Amino acid sequence: MAPSLNLSDDQRFALMKFRRNVSDCTQIEKDDLFLLRWLRARNFNAEAAEKMLRDSLKWREKWEADKIGEYEPPEVIQKYYPSGICGFDKEGAPVIVVPFAGLDMWGMMHSVNKNDFIKMTIKTLETFLSIATEQAKKFGQEASQVVCVMDMENFNLRQYAWRPAGEVVIALIQMYEANYPEILKACYIINAPKVFAIAFSVVKNFLNEYTLRKIQILKSDPRKWQPELLKMIERDQLPAHYGGTLTDPDGNPKYTTKIAQGGKIPKSYYFKKTDKMAPPVNDNFTTVVIKKGDKLSLPYIAPTEKCILKWEFRSEGHDIKFGIICKDMDGNETIPVPIHRVNSHQSEEVGVITCPAPATYTLIFDNTYSYLRNKKLHYSINMAPPISVKSCDDEIALQDG
Repeated sequence: MAPSLNLSDDQRFALMKFRRNVSDCTQIEKDDLFLLRWLRARNFNAEAAEKMLRDSLKWREKWEADKIGEYEPPEVIQKYYPSGICGFDKEGAPVIVVPFAGLDMWGMMHSVNKNDFIKMTIKTLETFLSIATEQAKKFGQEASQVVCVMDMENFNLRQYAWRPAGEVVIALIQMYEANYPEILKACYIINAPKVFAIAFSVVKNFLNEYTLRKIQILKSDPRKWQPELLKMIERDQLPAHYGGTLTDPDGNPKYTTKIAQGGKIPKSYYFKKTDKMAPPVNDNFTTVVIKKGDKLSLPYIAPTEKCILKWEFRSEGHDIKFGIICKDMDGNETIPVPIHRVNSHQSEEVGVITCPAPATYTLIFDNTYSYLRNKKLHYSINMAPPISVKSCDDEIALQDG
C-alpha cells in the first residue's frame, strides 16, 4: 500500500477487510484509491461500504453506466445542459464550471423525459471521473477528485418552487451521493444571492457530511471569491470571467467553447400535447403510508413575497397530527400552523396561507404519537405565486399550483 495514503492502522485493516469482502465483484478496479472512496463515505465501516458499493453496482447495471459513453443525448440536452471542464487545479485535478442559472428546468422537463435528464447527468459525471482517474495516474491521488465552481449569478428560485423541478434536483443529488462518493475535492458556490440560502437549506438535508465539508458558499463580491479560487487554480486554467486568463477566440471571458452556458430552451423543443412522454402539469393527490412512530416532512419554497401555500389532505381510518414550520433566509423559524391533531379521516382538511417573504415552509404530518397504527395519507400541496403577478414564469407556476 502506498504510504502517501496516510492511513491509520485501523483504516488499513478496514481497507484490507473491504477488499476481501468485495473480491467477487469483477466489475470494479480494486485499487486503493477506488476502494477508499467508499470506505471514507462510510467512516471506514467495511460492512457499510460493501453494502453501498454493491447497491451502486446494481444501480450501474440498471442505468448501463459502464456503457454510458455510447449514449447519445437528445439535441436539446446537448445544447442547453450547462457545465464544462476549463482546466486543472494546481495538483492536476479537473476544474468544472457550472453556470447553474443557465439550467432551464421548466423547459428541460417539457422537452425531454426524466430518464434522458438522468442519463445526461450520469454521462457528465462519468466523463469527469474518467478524466480525474487519468490525471491521478500522472499526478497522484490529489488529482483523483474534481474541483467544482458553481456560479449562481442570476439564480432564479422561482422555477425550483415548482415541485417537479425540485424533486428532480433532489433525485440527482441522492444519485450522486449514493454512486459517486468522495469524487469532490472542493466546491465553490459563487455569486449566490440571498434567496439561495432558502434553496440550500432544503438541499443540504440530502447531502452527506463529507460532501458538505467541501462546499464553500462565497459572497457575490468577486474580491471575496476570486482569491479563494486562485489559491487552488492557476489563472491560465480559469476563464477570465472568474479571474483567470482563458477566453474564447472572440474574446468572450466566459470561455463558452469549453463551458456550456445553457439558457432558455425554445418552445420549439417542447413536447407536443399528444406526446405521451410529456410530463403532467397538474399535481394530483399523492398517497403515502406514514409508519407508526414516524412523521413526514415536506419542504416547499416560497420564492417571492406574498406567495400562496395551499394544502388538502385526508387520512384513512384514523386522525393524524399536522403543522407548518417556516424558516426564513436568515435561518429564523416561526410556526404559521402549530402541530395539532386533525380528524382528517372524517373530512378532508383544506387550508391556505399567504407567505409574507421568501422562505422555506415545511409541512409536517406527524404520526409519532401512534405506537400501533400506520397511517395512510392522501395529500395535495401547492405553492402558487402572488395572484397579481402576470409574468410568463408566474403563469407557468400557476398552472402547477
